[in-house]
Amino acid sequence: MKNTGAHFILLLLTVFFSSCANKSDEYIDPRGTDYAGSESCIQCHQATYQMALKSAHYKATAPGTRENILGDFDSAKHIFIYDADTKLVMEKRNDSLYQVLYKNGKEVEAHRFDIIFGIKHAQTAAYWDSNYPYELPISYYKSINNWATSPGFSEKEASFSRKIGKECFACHSSNIGSRFITTNSDSINFLSMDVEDFMNEKTLVYGIDCERCHGPAKKHVNYHLKFPNVKTAYAMVLYDTLKRQQKLDACALCHSGNDKLKVKSRFEFRPGDNLLDYFRGVPKSNDTTNYDVHGNQFLLLSQSKCFTKSEAIDCMTCHNPHENAAKSMASYSKICMSCHSIVKHNSATTKSISDNLLKNNCIECHMPKQPSKSIKFQQSGHQTISNYSLRTHRIATYPIRTK
Repeated sequence: MKNTGAHFILLLLTVFFSSCANKSDEYIDPRGTDYAGSESCIQCHQATYQMALKSAHYKATAPGTRENILGDFDSAKHIFIYDADTKLVMEKRNDSLYQVLYKNGKEVEAHRFDIIFGIKHAQTAAYWDSNYPYELPISYYKSINNWATSPGFSEKEASFSRKIGKECFACHSSNIGSRFITTNSDSINFLSMDVEDFMNEKTLVYGIDCERCHGPAKKHVNYHLKFPNVKTAYAMVLYDTLKRQQKLDACALCHSGNDKLKVKSRFEFRPGDNLLDYFRGVPKSNDTTNYDVHGNQFLLLSQSKCFTKSEAIDCMTCHNPHENAAKSMASYSKICMSCHSIVKHNSATTKSISDNLLKNNCIECHMPKQPSKSIKFQQSGHQTISNYSLRTHRIATYPIRTK
């Protein structure tokens, strides 16, 4: 009986210590041993973690499963017609989804949805082939609730040969490993070698996870699991302690366009770093002609008087990066009105727009939606090119738009 009791107590202790074990010790992250994995954050930050799981940041890339893909695979909307003899069909095959090209009723080629990019406004996809990801020719757009050509693709013929570069993953994922190879083994001069960057899909960390924005968390997790009563964050950069420019740089890493000379990989960036250590050739501050509403939110914001005349404004004044969806227009307007409560509109404006609308929808007039110059698409059977529209982050006075 004594031995039985001792064994029972030993069993209880084993179960107890197993349940309290640090999950991060078992986790192997492709980014290195300093990383704990985002799931380790849920132990202390459950509410924030659950919110972030549904956010556009976290879903910037995801596996190409049915629950992650927005578009229709069942009705007539799942077919894109190129010409009388050629069509591309979104098809379900067993547990996978494909874009399948048919000519004269015969299948020409089929490629699986392996990765999807984006969820908030539109969604494009890619398939893997020999360590390279290739973009699929048809994407889904929420604005039309339908499939249309992927940006830059022809509406007259399907192409499956566009490679996706690592820089796309640098803003749409938390990590992907790559290596350089040369296809010219006879060359001695490195400058004349044909060098290509191929990627390892097993190292892809989907979406923008906790550690992409907050930095490696292994030390932080281990310390606070060992000392749960310590409330001061250990080995973790807190955004509240960062200077304004450091906060802006963390967002501008991916929200200031791709027209600058890259010095270091975005994947190396840590909160608190100086963005100018990673990029060169920032466009002149007074030139907004080339700032696109897609991906260039920070440089547009930097042109706003609200931004230049107030040191208090940064991206998180209006945005919670953990949130699933944007606030209502009224919620954003409250932020505007906290500084502009006594602003008076001119008579032409007050005659055109009601007083209630002026107070509850500053955004529609001062940050209107504008067409992107870089993202255009065409629907099946349509001759016109559609522009992908997004809300500009240049806060300014725009011409009044009335019905």
